Amino acid sequence: MRVGYLQFRPRFGEVERNCDRIVELLRGADADLIVLPELPFTGYYFRNRSELRRLAEVPSESSTVERLRDLCRSRGMYIVTGFAEKDGDRLFNSALLIGPRGLTWTYRKIHLFHLEKRWFDPGDLPLEVRRVRGVRVGMMICIDWVFPEVTRTLALQGMDLLVHPSNLVLGHCQGVMVSRCIENGVFAVTTNRYGEDKRPHGSIRFTGRSQIVAPDGGVLARSPSQREELVVREIDPAQARHKRITPRNHLLRDRRPEFYRLN
Repeated sequence: MRVGYLQFRPRFGEVERNCDRIVELLRGADADLIVLPELPFTGYYFRNRSELRRLAEVPSESSTVERLRDLCRSRGMYIVTGFAEKDGDRLFNSALLIGPRGLTWTYRKIHLFHLEKRWFDPGDLPLEVRRVRGVRVGMMICIDWVFPEVTRTLALQGMDLLVHPSNLVLGHCQGVMVSRCIENGVFAVTTNRYGEDKRPHGSIRFTGRSQIVAPDGGVLARSPSQREELVVREIDPAQARHKRITPRNHLLRDRRPEFYRLN
């Protein structure tokens, strides 16, 4: 499977322009699956929930989703993208899986970071694994990385590849994701944005350094902190199905959950 990421800097609030740029950058991509950052169309640093509501979209009515579907159809690929999702009165920080036939899967971020708790509703959909061209894919968003239960839950469901749209501002994630891959024996694509959201109420800077990590912790690709870049690598999902650390140790079967409960 050829997987990749687009490290990208959106302009806050310019949904159509950001979509134009992404489509332009991906028009020649040779990949099965490309991962975009968290909230790549709206930008991140909202003034308040009302501002988010004006920018959020219903996926089934979104011209952004339609354009990504058309791109997937023309390139024969899939895209995972962050998305500001509107569902009635609720607003979610979501990730969408879009393919040649359109939207096929939505994940809503279950761990909200800092001021996101003012803007978004917490995710209400279960963690799950879906097949994309025979590869078992799981999704999480940004600070979900802090909670090892997320990656482990998906690994126990048989995940081969973790896709991870992000707007990272802390410096720890890229290193910790190496550990997440080793302890669960999975591939991971963490796609971060770079640059700043400069707003009237302040500014926030993002760390870039998007990466692809192998089940043994090997970093297959990592981008600089402040540069636009499209990266694609070929992975063998069979490597994620070999869970032995030694001939006598298995990452998942050797678990002792009866000892992990709180007294």
